[in-house]
Amino acid sequence: MGREHSPRLVYDDDCGFCTWSAEYAVARGEFELVGFSELTPDQRARLPTDYEECAHLLTDDAVYSCGEAIEETLSRLESPSRYAVAVFRRLPGHERVREPLYRQVADHRALFGRLFHREPPACRESQGQ
Repeated sequence: MGREHSPRLVYDDDCGFCTWSAEYAVARGEFELVGFSELTPDQRARLPTDYEECAHLLTDDAVYSCGEAIEETLSRLESPSRYAVAVFRRLPGHERVREPLYRQVADHRALFGRLFHREPPACRESQGQ
């Protein structure tokens, strides 16, 4: 039996950097974007209680959160990043590096958002777009 859904990339849809990152992924891979504001009760039930602290990737049979979600997402892109992830995964202890690296980027999204930014869906809707 085949996969029922495309993986769902759950992200902060009120963040310009997060929106850019999510749209980057969907342009290069097969994902359904789901902003925090659009979560269904069933999707929310699959996430950790502090789900708004990071991104998540929901597949039919797994939930990836924070750095693991980004690693899994990058591994599914049709881009050179999938090869970088394959090399990264071969590094001993890569899991111990992944989460602090994710947290550094997440905690400095405003800075990264100066370079990589898309108008978040919440802002688009309030402007009548």
